[in-house]
Amino acid sequence: MDKKFEFLEHTADVYIAAYGGTMEEAYENAALAMFEVMTDTEKVASTIEETVEVEAEDEYALLYSWLEALLVKFETQGMLYSKFKISSIQETAQGFKIKAIIGGEKFNPKKHAQKVAVKAVTYHRMMVIKERGKVTLEFILDI
Repeated sequence: MDKKFEFLEHTADVYIAAYGGTMEEAYENAALAMFEVMTDTEKVASTIEETVEVEAEDEYALLYSWLEALLVKFETQGMLYSKFKISSIQETAQGFKIKAIIGGEKFNPKKHAQKVAVKAVTYHRMMVIKERGKVTLEFILDI
């Protein structure tokens, strides 16, 4: 897919549509879009790799939990990320589980321009749209 994500019209917050040929790719692009709201992700080196696992009861909660886990890493550890590779999204007896490897570096104000602070991920207007060969995830970030 050419376009990884786009910012949609919203009066107060950031409304994002993230795209992918697969569910994994769409979730990766959703994470990239969230960090693009905060900084220029092209200037975030992937020098530190971490593993992330998230579980949730459905695909909406999974998207919320995925983005929230990354936002918490930013808030508690000062980490910015620019590389996201989801190795699997599995359906489990309890719902869904993501396993991913993410890459980034510590926030450095001399290197990383601060754009907008993301306060929270929301369920408001969240959509998981599956079409043949295309997945679209729509969500709003509270800024």
